[in-house]
Amino acid sequence: MTSTSDTPAAPATPARPRGKVVIVMPAYNAAKTLEDTFRAIPQGYYDEVVVVDDHSRDETTQRAQDLNLKAIRHPHNVGYGGNQKTCYMEALRDGAEIVVMLHPDGQYDPKIIPEMIAPIAEGRADMVLGSRMAIPGGARRGGMPLWKRIANRFLTTCENLAMGREFTECHTGYRAYSRKFLETIPFLRNANGFVFDTEVIFQAVHFEQRVVEVPISTRYFDEASSVNFSQGVVYGLGTLWTAARFLLHRAGLVHSEKFRR
Repeated sequence: MTSTSDTPAAPATPARPRGKVVIVMPAYNAAKTLEDTFRAIPQGYYDEVVVVDDHSRDETTQRAQDLNLKAIRHPHNVGYGGNQKTCYMEALRDGAEIVVMLHPDGQYDPKIIPEMIAPIAEGRADMVLGSRMAIPGGARRGGMPLWKRIANRFLTTCENLAMGREFTECHTGYRAYSRKFLETIPFLRNANGFVFDTEVIFQAVHFEQRVVEVPISTRYFDEASSVNFSQGVVYGLGTLWTAARFLLHRAGLVHSEKFRR
């Protein structure tokens, strides 16, 4: 007699994709958390890790070099978006077919990288967003402050209305892109600050790129980088302005270089 178990089988880990996978880490004062984040990345799912140090005040670059990672240090601070521009240009220059942005502060779980790259590797997506809001209550359990959860929901709702989409979250910093995606959207024209991420999503919709969301968990702690309240206000206003520019451009009233090839 063959026995059966009521315990469901664990989901299979996606296969290692073909083509070069480059993980980029836009870093700023990440010396304390960089190694733990890197060590948690599943082996066999990447070919290169690039750390771009945005002129940190600590030993971020040295720590990356100690781990034998490719390290680039900006001669002066250019901001979160400016850091990403260097990340993506370097990944494309190195022949990446899939690029994953992973914050080196440990806030996002590196173990989910196989699930992040699978939709691109399988030809189902050009961009993948790791959503903290896809699982009800997940962001709260991860320690996201109440004001951030409220702001996230409000801004995402406004963005969805402008784009005609139903994303669960537009404000995640955990993302994966295909090479074609980064060669299609004019990301070098985007802002150097935090609103860079928002502009990328609007560009994805404008240029009709396929976007897939993957549920993720996150955790907030003292060493994790985070936007404070005043920065959040500036970011929120920048997000709403991006939505307005998107609508004005679509209506043919005010043209924006960010939505032109």
